[in-house]
Amino acid sequence: MLSHFISVLAAALLGSGEPTLKRYEFTEPHMGTRFRIVLYAPDQDTARKAAADAFARIASLNAIMSDYDNTSELMRLCAQAGGPPVPVSAELFFVLSKAQEVSRQSGGAFDVTVGPVVKLWRLARKRHKLPDPDKLAAARALVGWQNVRLDQAKRTVQLLKTGMQLDLGGIAKGYAADEALAVLQKHGIDRALVAAGGDIAVSGPPPETDGWKIAIATLPGEKDPGRLILHHAAVSTSGDAEQFVEIDGKRYSHIIDPRTGIGLLGRMSVTVVARRGIDADSLTKVVAVLGPEKGIPLVESCQGAGVRMVRQKGEEWETIISKNFPKLHPVEK
Repeated sequence: MLSHFISVLAAALLGSGEPTLKRYEFTEPHMGTRFRIVLYAPDQDTARKAAADAFARIASLNAIMSDYDNTSELMRLCAQAGGPPVPVSAELFFVLSKAQEVSRQSGGAFDVTVGPVVKLWRLARKRHKLPDPDKLAAARALVGWQNVRLDQAKRTVQLLKTGMQLDLGGIAKGYAADEALAVLQKHGIDRALVAAGGDIAVSGPPPETDGWKIAIATLPGEKDPGRLILHHAAVSTSGDAEQFVEIDGKRYSHIIDPRTGIGLLGRMSVTVVARRGIDADSLTKVVAVLGPEKGIPLVESCQGAGVRMVRQKGEEWETIISKNFPKLHPVEK
């Protein structure tokens, strides 16, 4: 009787445990940056197949949303600006719908129609020369999220002004990270991290941990604030640490205020934690443009989202943290 009980107990214990999971890491270039996938899987074949399909999904989204590829669906839509409504894919319609929602909430601090201005500032960073005032004025005349009309029933998009250009650089990578996690989940991979530059999305935590340890990008001279420990969440950081231009003694960020057409001035870094990458990605730009006084309440209106902003005040760094931002953990030594 006792031996039978022991046998049944042993069988139950063996059957209840999940297979041993191993850590695998893969990288590929997409969307103008390097996407990194870290996942836990029972074997290498499962890991490789899941990662390959996730990267394929990212590549398909890039073919839809790139503003560098004239053959992308986004650029084909822009080529028909000023014309009738255009049927679009479910993915492009979803991202544009989210972009319009954030634009309305932020009063235009986030605006994907800023494309014509972005192109002028890309050239300005190369030449170290401010955009020509007349060209900038002409570009600004094409900016305005109100000039995008979406028809959900017909899944069409209409750009009201000829010459309009959409730029999804502030939202597409976060969405792609979300979609990559969804592909991994279909393969049974529920412990994974997808990183695309400053945008990271994670599912379940690594085995026997509370979550993924994620460092926050810091500005030069800023003290290391610690690590985030996250699961089933996303985090995005935007700032001028790497992409900027100095002209006539002023430092202009690559982040442009769509309302003025000018790159942001002043050193700053904004980190948003949210439930989805598409939210974290877009909200960092909102806070950067609006500042903490107006930007933080908007972030906190998004369920489960929080923000940490660092900005330079003279020779000092000012740190503002919203009430919903997760606890930062000390760096392990």
